[in-house]
Amino acid sequence: MTTEEQLLEQAGVSGLTSEAASGPARRATAQRQLMRQELAAAAMDLFASQGYEETTVDQIAAAAGVARRTFFRYFRSKEEAIFPDHDDTLVRVADLLASADPSEHPLDVVCRGIKEVLRMYAATPAVSVARYRLIRQVPTLREREIAVVARYERLFTRYLLGRFDTDQGDDAMLAEVSAAAVVAAHNHVLRRWLRAGGRGEVESQLDHAFEAIRRTFWGDLTTRRGDRPALQLAPGASSGSDYVITVARADAPLDEVMAGIRAALTGQNEV
Repeated sequence: MTTEEQLLEQAGVSGLTSEAASGPARRATAQRQLMRQELAAAAMDLFASQGYEETTVDQIAAAAGVARRTFFRYFRSKEEAIFPDHDDTLVRVADLLASADPSEHPLDVVCRGIKEVLRMYAATPAVSVARYRLIRQVPTLREREIAVVARYERLFTRYLLGRFDTDQGDDAMLAEVSAAAVVAAHNHVLRRWLRAGGRGEVESQLDHAFEAIRRTFWGDLTTRRGDRPALQLAPGASSGSDYVITVARADAPLDEVMAGIRAALTGQNEV
């Protein structure tokens, strides 16, 4: 099993990898993606016009011009139709992680990986905004979104666990914390962009968020043993068993949130 396939399996993703998706397989994959997108678009239109609870699978299938059984070839439920692109994006991200240059710091690789997720949303701003508004209204969809986010976090954690090299034996903890920080930064920027109606240059906002996280948690990204880049905690950050809790408003700017965390870690009274 290749590294990419291992990452996908650990993240809970099955299906063709990019190497396998060639020739007839690539065409079949493209056709499957197109049908999934058409079904998802029909579902979103019905959810918007008549409500999520009131919409049935039969109505979605009819709106897309297919039979009910065809719908279930592509989605297991109407909830799943809200998130049609994540399986393919997870495959692309796993491919990116598996093919990354060993000399590139793993944190930078993960940041590049999460950008694939952002680009998936940014490719169709209107659909992404409509989906965001719907998810906020339906608790069931919110729970599914949380489960989807967890798959990316698992993928990044397993990758980082194989790349981090510390002297304190904290690899597992640092892998989990780092993966969670990158995903949280992405979600913060994405939600802000969606609340603004999908307007603005969102990738530059994500780059800014990554820089804030690097300064707060990771300091210099250095290399210690051979070609395995090591994580060096920022000054004042502890690699021991201490825990820090900080509180911020949900709508606080990212710089303000990072300043609060930095102050808690270093014992300084930053605002």
